[in-house]
Amino acid sequence: MTARYSTWFCLTTGAMLLMALLLVIHAGVRTTADRLILRETTDLVRSLELTDLCLFTEASYTRHLSLADLRTPFQEYPLSLEHFPSGSLAAPPPYLTESHAPHP
Repeated sequence: MTARYSTWFCLTTGAMLLMALLLVIHAGVRTTADRLILRETTDLVRSLELTDLCLFTEASYTRHLSLADLRTPFQEYPLSLEHFPSGSLAAPPPYLTESHAPHP
């Protein structure tokens, strides 16, 4: 004897709702458990005086955005082009693009 389609639908929907409920419960439990780890990590960053988050792993001027200058991507030779994809995603900081000399 085979089950009706509505029975399979109800069983599948119930199983998915149960999984969704378990995921929400798991997220709540992990959030409270990870607070201590996050606090310890924050204290470590403060004690070591770490500066930036490493967003890209390709080149030094994309790894540490606050330590790069305008000429870093062109350090091979003055007319070299940007060859790392992350260089087109991260703009230089605003203080590096400001002009400090008056334009004629």
